[in-house]
Order: sequence, then structure tokens, then C-alpha cells
Amino acid sequence: MILVTVGGGSIIASVPAGAAVASAPKQTGPPQDTPGEYVDLSTSCVASGEHLGGFIADFWGLPDGNYASTWYITGLDGATATASSQISRPFSQERPGSPVFVTVSDLIPGSYDVTVNFDDGNGNHGGIGPASMTAPDCNPGTEPPPPPGAPTCADSCVGMASTTDGGGYWIVKSNGVVLAQGDATNWGDRSGEPLNAPIVGIAPTVDDMGYWLLGKDGGILSYGDAGFYGSTGNTSLNQSVVAMAATPSGSGYWFVAADGGVFSYGDAHFYGSTGNIRLNQPVVGMVSTPDGHGYYLVARDGGIFTFGDAQFQGSMGGTTLNQPVVGMALDPVTGGYWEVAADGGIFSFDALFFGSTGNLHLNAPIVGMTNTPDGLGYRFVAKDGGIFDYGDAQFNGSGVGS
Repeated sequence: MILVTVGGGSIIASVPAGAAVASAPKQTGPPQDTPGEYVDLSTSCVASGEHLGGFIADFWGLPDGNYASTWYITGLDGATATASSQISRPFSQERPGSPVFVTVSDLIPGSYDVTVNFDDGNGNHGGIGPASMTAPDCNPGTEPPPPPGAPTCADSCVGMASTTDGGGYWIVKSNGVVLAQGDATNWGDRSGEPLNAPIVGIAPTVDDMGYWLLGKDGGILSYGDAGFYGSTGNTSLNQSVVAMAATPSGSGYWFVAADGGVFSYGDAHFYGSTGNIRLNQPVVGMVSTPDGHGYYLVARDGGIFTFGDAQFQGSMGGTTLNQPVVGMALDPVTGGYWEVAADGGIFSFDALFFGSTGNLHLNAPIVGMTNTPDGLGYRFVAKDGGIFDYGDAQFNGSGVGS
């Protein structure tokens, strides 16, 4: 059983890509009589022969306390399984509707009816379901190759960005080629054209009708409705540029160099930098605060630097890591953030943990991550274009070639 305990006692666990979600009305799971508020029920693979089922619920009407939850899983073919976990109230210490998951071993692919009952042993109890749930094949084989002529990463992907609604994303390659997945639109790229310097990042406009590509020399390439507000493409820099972030208005952007030097253009205000500070490790990423009045920088050792109204919630600086940190994403609900390492390890600070690939062997290192709009999920991209989705992040395709 894979369980992780976080602040407030809520129990969550990883939700890898491929989760199937089924909806059901609010019900009481017999034999209990106090309702829990049912939102969704899903299952996905966590390891060979194991599945992870989950629900999101507020458990309104229940007093605070520790509850034992028991899952009754019945296959349409008559197969049955049970599993249990410990959950706690109030979820409000994290956020209403925090997800609760349990790992179920030896669940063959197929459709199941599920009822979850919970009881604190003091007469307070409730239930969710029955609801339908589909367990996917945990060993589906290799990902099918892309259609002939479709662009792939071939170990040259350098970053990603999500659409505003989280229903799609762009993957960018070092040669300036852009792969659009889900509801993301390709507004143009540098396919077949020379570059003065490799591309290191991408940032979308506020309406998803365009994006900027950032070069290692600080050069900016604008596509769609993305405006050009300036660059360092013709300037001699102390260190190479590594990442960028757009302002909430879409009328400006920042980018940051490996020494933490920050460059501001358009309506982006300069709030400070580490350009004149000796760093233990180079800066590898940046994100803006939601109102655009500040930004975070993250270093290779997981150190976090905050400027403007960005709030420090903790970091991995000073901690020995298995692999270096390569990027970060902001939780738009709590104001916390996640750091992601090259092995897909996730470090959460005032943000919910939904899973990682830190204990898996990857074909290529992770190079970047994004969050979902509600803060209940994230995804990251590997150098070969592999996409890993957790929480409510949906898989819409990858840049992996045959």
C-alpha cells in the first residue's frame, strides 16, 4: 500500500498518467447513514499488477477525527477486492476536497463497482458509492509510434507550458520546434530555420493565442498574438539565459540567467535578482506570482529565491539530492510550489503531493513541469518528450518518437 501523510493528516498518494474517471451522484454507501460528498472516483496504474483508486470528498456533516476507510470493489465479472486506508478530518487544513487514495493489488483490467465506507470507531460514519470505476491495463506495452511525419523530441525537448484551462500543453525542442497537444494550438515555430542560440523555454500568452520562445542568448521569438517587448539577443551576458515567465496581462515577460540575473520587458517590473550574489548552484527556473508583482527563482540544488510579493515556503537548498532540480511550478490555490528533479522526484512546499517518478527508471531525464489551474495536479516532461501526469492533469500526447 502506498500512502503519504501530509499536513493536517490528510492522506494522499500518487496518481500517474492514464487515470480513468467516472462520475456518480452523491450517495450513501451502505450500511452507513452519514453522507460524504462524492466528487469523482478514479483508478490508474502505480506498478505492475497494482492500481490506485481515489475519490475526492468534503465529508460534510462529519465531526473532526480519524476515520478508517474500507473499499469494497466488485468486478462486473464477479471478481472482488477490498482495501483500506486511514483518512482524517478536517480536510480544510489542506483545502476542501483534498483527494484520498488507496492502492489495490492484483486488480485485473476491467470495470468495477466501488463503495467506500468510513468510520471513526465512535459512531461517526459515512459512505461513498456505489460508483463505477475502470481499471486500466498496467502493462499495455510500449507507446504507439506517432503518425508518419509527426514531430518528436528525439532527446531534444527542453520545456513545456500548459494552456489556461489545463486541457493541453506545448512542448518545445532546443531547435525551436513546438509540439502542441490537447487544446493547445501550434502558432508557429522555427522548423527548418537556423537559430543564433538553442531554445531553452516557452511561455504562452494569457489567451493561449500565442507564445514566446526563449533562446539561450536571451533572444525572443514571438508567435501568434505574443508581442515582442525586448531581448538580450544582441547583448553580451555573464551567464546563459535559462528560463522565462510572462506577466498576467501578457504584455511583458521576465527571463533569468544561470547566475540569477533577471531581465524585465514590457509591463514586467524588476523586483530583484541574485546576479550579484555568489550562488551555490546555478538558477534553472522561474515562475511569476499570480498577480505579477513578484517571482520565484529556483536553483539546481533546490534553493528558492523570492522577490516582490513571492512568499518563501521552504526549499531543498542544503539537502543532498539524488538528482538536481530542473524546474518548479506554483500552486495557484495555496501560494505554495513544487520543485521537480531530473529523476522526476517532486518536492512540495505548502502544495499537495500527487506523485512522482523518483523511484522509477526513466528513459530520459525530466526537463520541466507545469501545474493545473486548480492546483490539484501537475505534469512534467522528459528530454525525450515523455509526459507524466499526476492528480487531475490529463495526458494529451507526448513527444516520444519511435
